[in-house]
Amino acid sequence: MHPSGAYNRRSPWSIPKGLPEPGESLEQAAVRETEEETGVRAGDVFSLGAISYTRSRKTVHCYAGSVSPETVARCASWEVDRAEFLPVNEARSVLHPDQCPFIDRLLVHLAAD
Repeated sequence: MHPSGAYNRRSPWSIPKGLPEPGESLEQAAVRETEEETGVRAGDVFSLGAISYTRSRKTVHCYAGSVSPETVARCASWEVDRAEFLPVNEARSVLHPDQCPFIDRLLVHLAAD
């Protein structure tokens, strides 16, 4: 997804993310945030681990999950101005560089299945 707002016009794309609500696990927060921001509800999620941003040192945990081939992402929140499923190479070129290891981890997971 791409964050909305004029100040984000040149910002990179990002995985949906946000803080867990009280009593919510990281996995539950990832599923909720993805649905709130893109309208996509993933099933059978699994962890892709965490990364720390180079500059801010903020830690981001990532989860991936299955969706049906017909699933379409949409802008489901004011926080998002674009939401799409992208081919791997295109995703890598638009995603925040610090989040690209998640793509590599997902590909390793998929190759192991």
